[in-house]
Amino acid sequence: MKLPQTEEFPLFYKGYVDTVSDDVLNELEQQMESFSALLRSVPKEKLSFAYAEGKWTIQELVGHVIDTERIMAYRALCIARNDATPLPGFDENDYVSNAHFADRNLESLADEFAALRKANMYLIRSLKDIEINRSGISNQKPISVRALIFIMAGHVNHHIAILKQRYL
Repeated sequence: MKLPQTEEFPLFYKGYVDTVSDDVLNELEQQMESFSALLRSVPKEKLSFAYAEGKWTIQELVGHVIDTERIMAYRALCIARNDATPLPGFDENDYVSNAHFADRNLESLADEFAALRKANMYLIRSLKDIEINRSGISNQKPISVRALIFIMAGHVNHHIAILKQRYL
């Protein structure tokens, strides 16, 4: 799948998209295993660690990744199905603070991510070019299905880097 053009997504997402190769489908598949494996390698004593005041714990970061994956996939589904309804934005901090991720163990979060990504891969692989090329409005800005697919991969890449650099 070719990389999305910058007019296909808000510039906020450029940093995510820039981390993804044009073999995005393979990258999404690989992340299903590699991100889950990374999570399973986190020492238990690090689970409640936050690298600075007001930052998320590892469990909260992973929960955020899962929530964002769901939201991006929902946006892609709506736009691919030619639903012209403008889609809302979301405040990731509000989502995390209302989710109780600290009550979850990392293994269950890793399993949930893998299951969610697997389900999303069925959707993504089922899309025709015409659907991948569709654009809609999300958070009051135009975005394409292709861009959302790349953003899903790039968002995970971004948080893997943060986990490795700041938490582990």
